[in-house]
Amino acid sequence: MSLMRFANVVLERNPRAMSCPALYCRSDRPVIFDDERREWLLYGAGTFDFSTYFNALSVSKLKRYASVGRFVLHLELKGAACTLWQTKGDAFSDRPARVASSCREVAASDAWQSLDFELSVDDETVLAGFVLETAGTVALGDCHYAVEPVRPLRDVELCLVTTTFKKETFVEANIAAIEADILSGDDDIARHVSLRVIDNGRTLDVSRLQCDRISISPNDNVGGSGGFARGMVEALEQQPRATHVLLMDDDVAMSPESIRRTYKLLRIVDDEYADAFVSGAMLNMEVPDQQWEDTGLIDESGLLAPAKPPLRLTNFEDLVYNELFRIPEEVARTRRRYAAWWYCCIPVSAIEEHGLPLPVFVRFDDVEFGVRCAPTFMAMNGICVWHMPFNARYNAAVERYQTTRNTMIALCSAGISPTVGFMDELHNNIRLELKKFGYENAELCLDGFEDFMKGPAYLAQPGVAEKTFMRANRAKERLVPFDELERQAHALGLTDFHIMQADRQLIDSDKARSFVERLSDYATDNHQRLLVKKGRGYALIPIEGWAYPAGVIRGKKHLIVIDWHNRCGTIRTKDPARYARIVKRYKEDLAYFKRHRKEVCRAYAERRDELTSVTFWKSYLGMA
Repeated sequence: MSLMRFANVVLERNPRAMSCPALYCRSDRPVIFDDERREWLLYGAGTFDFSTYFNALSVSKLKRYASVGRFVLHLELKGAACTLWQTKGDAFSDRPARVASSCREVAASDAWQSLDFELSVDDETVLAGFVLETAGTVALGDCHYAVEPVRPLRDVELCLVTTTFKKETFVEANIAAIEADILSGDDDIARHVSLRVIDNGRTLDVSRLQCDRISISPNDNVGGSGGFARGMVEALEQQPRATHVLLMDDDVAMSPESIRRTYKLLRIVDDEYADAFVSGAMLNMEVPDQQWEDTGLIDESGLLAPAKPPLRLTNFEDLVYNELFRIPEEVARTRRRYAAWWYCCIPVSAIEEHGLPLPVFVRFDDVEFGVRCAPTFMAMNGICVWHMPFNARYNAAVERYQTTRNTMIALCSAGISPTVGFMDELHNNIRLELKKFGYENAELCLDGFEDFMKGPAYLAQPGVAEKTFMRANRAKERLVPFDELERQAHALGLTDFHIMQADRQLIDSDKARSFVERLSDYATDNHQRLLVKKGRGYALIPIEGWAYPAGVIRGKKHLIVIDWHNRCGTIRTKDPARYARIVKRYKEDLAYFKRHRKEVCRAYAERRDELTSVTFWKSYLGMA
């Protein structure tokens, strides 16, 4: 068969590329874009290595997912003389190795030269790339990798779906990039990709943004689950009908090349991977070469965890690890894996077989869907988005209310009883918040637990998902700007607190406790029961709910909670009476759950098919 262009050699101009150029090219000379000539220039005599996250070809993944013959590098160059080398890495490579037989001299030329270079790969090759050693400035034109499919190409109609709520800056930038780099092209992807933006905030300018292959659907505020459900329904009903739906968060930055490679991969996959999900990795927007998650899993306690350890994608050895990573057998057997919906491509056949998301507004909808479908996953270097890290956008309404409620709903709906690990996690979260005087946050955990126990009939009511989330947002503790925080502290008599004398080291610090102190804190929940003490002084602690600076907080009357990312905070004051009321409520909730556990869990499992059906969602969304 003829060659198919699979992956472009990518160079980008954006803050991510400028701060981490080694995601694209490692060099000892600048790589610049000439605005006048609209060309990328390898500037000056130097070495330019494209064996990188975006520009090394994922040979082992392609050979696993598809039947391919040759791998070819196509380059278009002009300018000074240069020497081309192929590189490759195997399982033990910590740096790309040059293939000795691959050296090719390219003469200087003021005209574009087109080179096709067949890559030398073997069974040990994980990644293949190239290096250019230049005698002077060289301009790059159309450079890409092509593969030779062995089987006929699959027909793919890819529908991109993003759900937004007042995130115009991110969404409009992504719309513009997709329109310019994909939909305006002259290759086949431009004719087989469409974009559907579900606007839960009804703030986007439809007349300005909508065009032939981009649609904007104003929608009620039904959260991510409702927005993605509507996008899935529209994809099922569009003409031509979608074969795949690519779900993408609204607050991400993305490279159109990731979408291009997803589409190309879907066209060449073998039958074994024809129904697989494509998972895009989450990279850290603040540290652009840091990979936080590339597929995840539910552990024994019901918590979510990345399948892979954190990786730095400017390290070649991490690129190899990323490609070769295999899910441990004991994890694979549980079939509790998922791909998060910041970037997840789902075959329409899976939606037809397994249904739509549960109506849970936000958090855990993607996890439950992944566990329900139990698909095979495909992932690959260069398929990703950048997202703000979770600790930079901590929201107790999400982490305490939504996560508590939706995790239990999802586990029950999937037939996994939340009676062991997650109940321990709920207990630990409540006690942790109480020890840190986070009474509002502990109550949010209980609100979520109680709403879960109301059963699926409550969840299915139109408007309940939004109403309960808004209620949780109103109930969470109020954060105030730093200047107001300092005024509040001084009004409480904490006159030695000055926010500008604090720093991350102080806020994130802890101190050791003796065995007796640890035992006392455990028995008394920071002296709020048994040996009740009023406490003295104050301590600074971080906002994140999972933080537990136990030595710092013990014996204190006030805790000044700092969200340094957003320059705000709040002051918590020890209140043993409120502590006792929350503990009493928690015990009553546990007693109720013990009596009704089986019937509540059974109700969610029995109604899952109804709550994830097209009929239910069309009525819920007012589309019927």
